[in-house]
Amino acid sequence: MSQGKPFVDHRIYTIRPRGMAEFIDVFDRLAMPIQLKYLGAPVGFYMSDIGALNQVVHLWGYESIADYDQRRTARDADPEWPAYLQASAHLIVAQESRIIRRVEFSTLARLR
Repeated sequence: MSQGKPFVDHRIYTIRPRGMAEFIDVFDRLAMPIQLKYLGAPVGFYMSDIGALNQVVHLWGYESIADYDQRRTARDADPEWPAYLQASAHLIVAQESRIIRRVEFSTLARLR
């Protein structure tokens, strides 16, 4: 098991039906370059296949809650960020966000 960041921002966006391709395009063109600049590489991006449909899950790692606050504040202040928010607003039906933190298990530590 990889070490990873101790805190992860776990986001679930529900996209309007038949809007996933457009959302992925908008996110890739307008949000991803800004996210990478301020947040670094994501832990992962996933789409739902079974269960609740039309969902994108993205995970972003942070060293601390202060790191999370600082990076997101900087991203939100970027003058290009509102273009993504405006372009994606009609595509996003619901959003969930939670901060989860890594749990240390001695058994898993031996696998590293």
